[in-house]
Amino acid sequence: MDRMEQLKAVLSLCLIFGVAFCLGSVVGHTVSVRDQAAIARPAQKDWGLSCQEDNKPPVADESMEQLAQYDAFYAENTTEKVLYLTFDCGYENGNTPAILDALKKHHVPAAFFIVGNYLEKNPDLVKRMRAEGHIIGNHSYHHPDMSQMGKEEFQKELAQLEDLYEQTTGEKMAKFYRPPQGKYSDNNLQLAKELGYRTIFWSLAYVDWKQEEQPTHEEAMSK
Repeated sequence: MDRMEQLKAVLSLCLIFGVAFCLGSVVGHTVSVRDQAAIARPAQKDWGLSCQEDNKPPVADESMEQLAQYDAFYAENTTEKVLYLTFDCGYENGNTPAILDALKKHHVPAAFFIVGNYLEKNPDLVKRMRAEGHIIGNHSYHHPDMSQMGKEEFQKELAQLEDLYEQTTGEKMAKFYRPPQGKYSDNNLQLAKELGYRTIFWSLAYVDWKQEEQPTHEEAMSK
C-alpha cells in the first residue's frame, strides 16, 4: 500500500470513528434528557389506608400532619364520635334521590364530589343538594389522573367544573377537592392549595361500584 492509500485508509477510519462518536454523544444526550424528565415528573401516589385497631382512625399512607401542610385531610384527630359523610358522583344510576331523601329524613348534611358529566346530566339533583344544605365539592371535570399535571392543566380541570356549576346553580362552588381515582402527588396537593382548595380524601370506602359484591345492612353497619 503506497502513502496515498495509507492516508485514505486513515482518513476513512477517522471519519467512521468520528461519526460513531457523534452518534454516541447524541444517544447519550437523549438518554440524559429522558432521565431528567423522569426525575422532574412528580411521584404518583395512590391513596390507601387500613383499619388496624377497633375504634381508632384508619392508618393512611400519609400522616394527618404530612397532609395538613397542604390543607389536605382524610380524618380528624379527635376523641369525639364525628362522622363526615361524602359521596363521589361519577354517575347517578338512579340512587341519588333515595340518598337525598334519607339524608333529609335524618337531618344529616353530607358532601357530594361531582364531575362534569354528572352535573351536565343531573342539574336538578345538584340544585337539590345545594338547596338541602349539602356541600358540593370538585371531583374534576373529566375524572382523569391529575397527579402528573402541570399547574395550567390542573387548574383548567377544576375551573371547567366551577364554571359549569356557577352557570347551573348561580352559586360559587365550595373549595373542596377530591382527587379522581385517589391518584395524587405532593405537587398535586400543593397546586390545589394554591388554588384555595382543601383536598379531602376518605377514611373508609363503601365500594358501591361493585354492585354484585355488596354487604348486608348489618355487615355495613359493623364495618
